[in-house]
Amino acid sequence: MGTSLFAVPILKSLYQNGYPISAIYTQPPKKSNRGQQLNKSPINLFSENISLDVRFPLTLKNNNEEELFLTELQPDLILVVSYGQIIPKNLLSIPKQGFLNVHASLLPRWRGAAPIQRAIMNLDKEAGISIMRINENLDEGPVCMQYSLKISEKTNSEELSEKLSLLAADKILDILDNISDGNIKFKDQDHSKATYAKKIQKSEGKIDWNENADYIIGKINGLFPYPGAFFLFNGERYKILKAEKSHKKGEVGTVIGEDLEIGCGDGSIKILSIQREGKKVQQTKEFLLGSQIKKGSNIA
Repeated sequence: MGTSLFAVPILKSLYQNGYPISAIYTQPPKKSNRGQQLNKSPINLFSENISLDVRFPLTLKNNNEEELFLTELQPDLILVVSYGQIIPKNLLSIPKQGFLNVHASLLPRWRGAAPIQRAIMNLDKEAGISIMRINENLDEGPVCMQYSLKISEKTNSEELSEKLSLLAADKILDILDNISDGNIKFKDQDHSKATYAKKIQKSEGKIDWNENADYIIGKINGLFPYPGAFFLFNGERYKILKAEKSHKKGEVGTVIGEDLEIGCGDGSIKILSIQREGKKVQQTKEFLLGSQIKKGSNIA
């Protein structure tokens, strides 16, 4: 059960290594913003390409058809990776080995929908994956294994997501073998240390230049590529795709250098890549050639 691009390398690893995959569950195709075209999920597309049976119920809750299908299928184990639906209690006992989840954080830290983005935005120094059994509560099940990676100040969500996905794709094979052989133990999480990674809202992307430079860069990296960190200037939205810390000092929210350096509450940042609303992504040098944003402009 998976939907996003994060889940694809893990499914690919299972398929290429000969694990018998009986069925795939993914979110239903969604209509695109422009027009009526239906966009299938990355897992849907990959599964069709290798001729796997794909199912995409709108919900699993009170879904008698899917409960009957899974009961008759008698799966050994159901693996859930970035699926996007809560697994109802009545389904949890169907697989012989239960439901196993690959979660992109070091649980109990960052339970919830957006662990990768929240880790970067919070300036965490490490991230990771946790392999856990699913129970009735969100990301609260016992964990069997965890693997960590360092987060540098240049790492964005897209890069970290890819690294964690590939890490999980490699590690999941031994874990499934050990579960099958009964050679793995699950340990309860310390619930008192839990933090929650709530779903990202577009409005969170608006930059508050009163924050310090580190947190602003964390927001830019954490919200890349979507929904993106942005500021408004003359009624238009400008998305910042890449930035670094600058050593210049100046007024908060003001362009203080010729290379698009912006004063922050503490320190300053230098914008490296930017996108004006409705326009293509540009490097700073190209952007400044035709922009009204110059040294001395206030963008707060």
